[in-house]
Amino acid sequence: MTSIGPSLMCADMGNLKSTVRELDQAGVDFFHLDIMDGLFVPNFTMGPDLIKQIRPFTDKPFDVHLMVMKPEDHIDLFIEAGADMISVHAEAATHLQRILQNLRNKGIKAGVALNPSTPIEELEYVLDVVDYVTVMTVNPGFAGQKFIPLMYKKIQRLRELIDKEGYNIQIQVDGNIGFHTIPEVVKNGADMLVCGTSCLFKKELSLKEAVQQLNIFLEQTNPQKEGMI
Repeated sequence: MTSIGPSLMCADMGNLKSTVRELDQAGVDFFHLDIMDGLFVPNFTMGPDLIKQIRPFTDKPFDVHLMVMKPEDHIDLFIEAGADMISVHAEAATHLQRILQNLRNKGIKAGVALNPSTPIEELEYVLDVVDYVTVMTVNPGFAGQKFIPLMYKKIQRLRELIDKEGYNIQIQVDGNIGFHTIPEVVKNGADMLVCGTSCLFKKELSLKEAVQQLNIFLEQTNPQKEGMI
C-alpha cells in the first residue's frame, strides 16, 4: 500500500483552505505539515494556529513533521491544533524514546525523521514505540532540492531492518518525490509519499488533475496501492 500526502509547505498560502478542500476531494490520503523553527533548519514555516484554521476543512490525517529543537516542548501545542501523526527528528531529541512513548500515550502516531546523513542504527532501540519513519531524501529546510541517490539504499536497509525485527512500521519518504524517484523508493520499501512541487503542485495542472495523474502512475508502478494509512 502506498499513500499520498501533499506537502502543504509547497501550497499557495494565500489559498490554503481551498487547497486543502480541493486536495481532500481529489483523494489524497494525508496532509504533511512541515514545522520549522529557524534553528534546527534555516527556515521558518507554519505554526499551530495555521493548522487549527485548516483542520475543519478535511477529515484526513494531519502528519506534523517537527523540524525543531527540543520537540518535546511543542508536542502538546500541535496535538491541540489537530495533529494525528507527529514525527520528530532523531538529531533534535535528547530523549527520543520518551518522546515517542509520550506521543503514543496521547493517541498520536509516533514518527522518527532521519536526515540524509543520519544512520538507521539510531532507530534500533526505539522500534517498539515507532509507527512510521520519515526518511529525508534531501537535506531538510527548503523545497525544490535534488534527491540524494544514496537514499534508495537507506530505504532498502531500513525496510530490511523493520522486517527482520518483525515490527509494523511504515516508511515515509520526503524530498523531491516525483515520477522519476517514486518507482525506486516504492520498490525499496517506501509506503508513504510526501509530494510537493515534483509531482503535485504543478502550474500546468489543477490539483485534482495532478492527484489523478499521480494515482494512475502509482497503480501502474505498484498495483497494491489502496490509499490507506
